[in-house]
Amino acid sequence: MTALDFATPRPAPTAPEPPAALPPGVGQAQVDALTHGRLGDPFSVLGPHRAALAEGTRWTVRAFYPGARRVQAIDARGEIVTELTAVGRTGLFHGPLPADADDVYGHPQAYRLRVIWPAGTSHEAVQETEDPYAFGLLLGDMDLHLISEGTHWALAGCLGAQAMRMDGITGVRFAVWAPNAQRVSVVGDFNQWDGRRHPMRLRHQAGVWELFLPSGLGVGPGARYKFELVGADGHLLIKADPVARQTEPPPATASVVADPSALRWNDTPWMQARAERQKPDAPISIYEVHAGSWLRDLEDGGRSLQWDELADRLIPYVSALGFTHIELLPVAEHPFGGSWGYQPLGLFAPSARFGAPETFARFVDRCHLANLGVIVDWVPAHFPTDAHGPTRFDGTALYEHEDPREGFHQDWNTLIYNFGRNEVRGFLIASALEWLERFHIDGLRVDAVASMLYRDYSRRAGEWIPNRYGGRENLEAVAFLQQMNTVVHERCPGAITIAEESTAWPGVTAPVEFNGLGFDYKWNMGWMHDTLHYMQRDPVYRQHHHDGMTFGLVYAFSEHFILPISHDEVVHGKGSLLGKMPGDEWQRLANLRAYLAFMWTHPGKKLLFMGCEFGQVGEWNHDASPEWHLLDDPRHRGVQRLVHDLNALYRNEPSLHARDCAPEGFNWVIGDDRANSVFAFLRLDGEGRPMLVVANMTPVPREGYRIGVPPANGATRWREVLNTDAAVYGGSDLGNGGAVDVDHVAAHGQGQSVVLRLPPLGVVILKA
Repeated sequence: MTALDFATPRPAPTAPEPPAALPPGVGQAQVDALTHGRLGDPFSVLGPHRAALAEGTRWTVRAFYPGARRVQAIDARGEIVTELTAVGRTGLFHGPLPADADDVYGHPQAYRLRVIWPAGTSHEAVQETEDPYAFGLLLGDMDLHLISEGTHWALAGCLGAQAMRMDGITGVRFAVWAPNAQRVSVVGDFNQWDGRRHPMRLRHQAGVWELFLPSGLGVGPGARYKFELVGADGHLLIKADPVARQTEPPPATASVVADPSALRWNDTPWMQARAERQKPDAPISIYEVHAGSWLRDLEDGGRSLQWDELADRLIPYVSALGFTHIELLPVAEHPFGGSWGYQPLGLFAPSARFGAPETFARFVDRCHLANLGVIVDWVPAHFPTDAHGPTRFDGTALYEHEDPREGFHQDWNTLIYNFGRNEVRGFLIASALEWLERFHIDGLRVDAVASMLYRDYSRRAGEWIPNRYGGRENLEAVAFLQQMNTVVHERCPGAITIAEESTAWPGVTAPVEFNGLGFDYKWNMGWMHDTLHYMQRDPVYRQHHHDGMTFGLVYAFSEHFILPISHDEVVHGKGSLLGKMPGDEWQRLANLRAYLAFMWTHPGKKLLFMGCEFGQVGEWNHDASPEWHLLDDPRHRGVQRLVHDLNALYRNEPSLHARDCAPEGFNWVIGDDRANSVFAFLRLDGEGRPMLVVANMTPVPREGYRIGVPPANGATRWREVLNTDAAVYGGSDLGNGGAVDVDHVAAHGQGQSVVLRLPPLGVVILKA
């Protein structure tokens, strides 16, 4: 022994604290599991229970409030019924109810808990609440059956956080699907994020955990919460609610209890008429918008506008330009703003970046009052791997696949939903319905459909698993898309679904009953790529690539198409739409005007991304607004005016829209003049009334260009209703003086013709 050992005083040995007396009917293992956050069946310990006491069998109350000084059971008048006894320092309290506490059915009479907390040296904080563990089963058997079956279309009103009354008590019902978790708790500000405090009950038949927390605990609309889980592997997990209807603004990640008040709507006339407005024979012209960057408030640090502010500014702008719809890049909650919403985690919650859910509903309502439809991009293909999201939600691959050859997107470092699982399909379809039914959205553009359809999408040999027939088609994803479209069209009359599908998958817009996918429209990615590649070429070489503009007509009517010039084409080093055009500044603007006119007169609905409508010079930057200052330049104002006039012409002339999806609505007049890079075609309405479109894609004016025209009910003149080279658009004003006379000279298979002056890099549109 060293000198130090002799010199160090040693405390006298003390007897260990005797074990606390356990509540009747509760074992030490249960108490240990409760206090260490490992109790998977809290209702077996907490709440009212019949127990054998010395004076006979009585109802007793057990409550777990770690850190509390005292806990009392009180009656409706606030009178103390029982002073509960603390079980040592475990936080567990228990005590008997009076012998006459049974009601006529043998249940314990109602009681409340008064919890006295140490809130300082001179006073104590008192909390009074109903006992969360005194409530019976919360979800009905039918709810649980539908969840397991994957057909609970009102899932957002069943799972998640529902502010409601239960047995006459105000509070919040929480429910979450986590079948493989060992324990699940609700955590939030109301319980100091202590996962031991409010463990949930497992409904085994569906793998759903539930708990009702009374408002006396400080929980209600606006409360932040998450779920704390002990996963299947024993690890502790903290997860946001996958079915949350509201979230806190990123980068914070908590879910928020949404206001249960019904959203207010004034759009009944629109909803009753929208089916007609969105049919294949209707004019559909879509303005695609990234809400976060359409107009930033430079006087307030460059922040994004909120929904009410966007309604004040965006809706009048889009209406004035004559678009029929606004399409929003995903507004579902997403953790990383730079993803533009395409890696969402909150499929039921509008992003809190732009305001509360009711403000988003107000934006949609105001769009409808202005006769604008609203389409929202929706992402059921994949989700990011953020720790608070669905990834290995209960310690297992619950929403995703276990095998990365099926479950991991190499391109985006995201996880692929398991479309073969009932609950996952039901979750995704319920999300679609939430946007369409709760928020009155008029259409969903389904993102990344091609990545869903193919098991080998962006994978090399050996990196993917064939389907049960040995093929590359993802049969489960096909079945999901067919089911989703079927349910949407049954439940949401007039709403449309749009596929972003970049391959030649057959029948994307064919009905499900004919083995199609059931979408209403498909983005025509092939047309977009071919025509942009053509327009990017120097006009000298365009004669060698003539098919780039004509090939789209080979398959133009195989699907119901939308022609998309979207955000994807003006970002990531691709340059702006104007920046793709060759030549000097005048030629670039002329090329842009000609391309827009060609697009607006080509069969198919239209979509144009913000900034393209006035010829933005730089590519899109999601951290900045479009270059609105360019509108001080009359040449850019001219492009904007052209888009306005094209929208008006497209909307008002049935020849340009009524047969967008029918081959009878299009006839080539001149499709083979490669040497001059001239294209001429007719658009016809249901009565066969024609409009003539002629495009000259070189900077050389064409004088005396003869084109055959149909009789058109004996018309002797064709009016020039639009010329992209007009001075008002910034052009050289070379045209046909407003009209041309018909010559009885045969040309192009017609018995008569007109002689035109074709402006350089210009499109003229004529009507008989």
